[in-house]
Amino acid sequence: MSYDMIALLMFASMMVLLLTGQRVFAAIGFVAAGAALLLYGQGAIELPFNQVFKLFNWYAMLTLPMFIYMGYILSESGIAEDLYKMLHVWFGRVSGGLAVGTIFLMVIISAMNGLSVAGMAIGATIALPEMLRRGYDKVLISGVVQGGSSLGILIPPSVVLVLYGMIARQPVSKLWFAGLVPGLIMAVLFILYVLIRAWINPKLAPIVPEEELNMPFREKLALARAGIIPFAIFFFMTGLFVAGYTSLVESSAVGATAATLAAILKGRFNWRLIRETSMKTLSVSCMFMWLILAALAFGAVFDGLGAVKALEDLFIRKWDLSPWTIIVMMQLSFLVMGMFLDDTAMLVIVAPLYVPLVKMLDLGMGHQQLIWFGVLYTITCQIAYITPPFGYNLFLMRSLAPREISLVDIYRSIWPFALIMALTIALTMIFPELALWLPAHMSVRG
Repeated sequence: MSYDMIALLMFASMMVLLLTGQRVFAAIGFVAAGAALLLYGQGAIELPFNQVFKLFNWYAMLTLPMFIYMGYILSESGIAEDLYKMLHVWFGRVSGGLAVGTIFLMVIISAMNGLSVAGMAIGATIALPEMLRRGYDKVLISGVVQGGSSLGILIPPSVVLVLYGMIARQPVSKLWFAGLVPGLIMAVLFILYVLIRAWINPKLAPIVPEEELNMPFREKLALARAGIIPFAIFFFMTGLFVAGYTSLVESSAVGATAATLAAILKGRFNWRLIRETSMKTLSVSCMFMWLILAALAFGAVFDGLGAVKALEDLFIRKWDLSPWTIIVMMQLSFLVMGMFLDDTAMLVIVAPLYVPLVKMLDLGMGHQQLIWFGVLYTITCQIAYITPPFGYNLFLMRSLAPREISLVDIYRSIWPFALIMALTIALTMIFPELALWLPAHMSVRG
């Protein structure tokens, strides 16, 4: 059997195992270990051990549990809920103001957590009931929460970009800066969409009654103080990082420590909080580590077979495709896979093939090409999160949302936001500097 056929068989076996419902890391790791033993004999037992040491030598891995812990402790201690109350008072007098405030909340939670899960949980349990009670259209606000929560995997500190950086061997700090501008552009487009819909049809997003917003100045000041805490944590953490005083890992430790101190100062730090936060942090961190280990093992065997060279020969020499055509094909494949797989599974599957191929293409971006492609991949993951039939956020939303929001409502709500994400991909492809200007002009440690 030729090496090309072996590579194709590995890929097909992995897809079959994933379709059976097996855990992603188990399916990918099993195929990698089985193929290594069949191809190289007992000596291949060293392959996974070598990947383990490579994984543990990646200093940036320490940022994952830190940022995950920071997001969960802010969520579980109720600090995020205080922030939403502040935004409710600020934006309540604008038609669609609560939805706009919710998007702001999602951006801030994204900047504190790096995952979509925390933003989704806060939006669905805090913001959704409040907006429903005030007569907001359930389809509109369902899309707001889903689209806004997906910003967590693009706006720094993005955990998905950390994973991509490890697998693609790219600086995480540059990836974070690259994702910042497209992420903020997407958030602004979300806000404009909500404001335009509310202006066309005010019944979709009514103004909050004046009696709910009139309160003594002392209460408004207390709400402002509550909302300042998350902003202070984020700017303190990122400010030290951007100024060069802390490295990436040190910055994550600063954020985790600041979030813990905030919970203590609010009088909400107790045994239940630390236990639940630690368990959730450990669970998510271990899941990511197993996925990275499986990806490294699979990539080592897959690349050793020459699969990347075969793909390059097929696309560039036999089919004579232009570099931009290949990039568009990659993005379309992400969209198709995203209907059935989550972001980490997609990254693990395509990284051994796409990352080396993107590096070979002549797109005129030099050494920043893989940074730019990481942003494209991450935005596509955002679309995958909210795309039927198996978008992760769709089912998470159904489990967290109030009973009056049905699965049909959730499916109907996501299309405008998916189109805005697709528009952001197009803008980033047409104007690569949206992603590349900031990392080219920022010099940081780690």
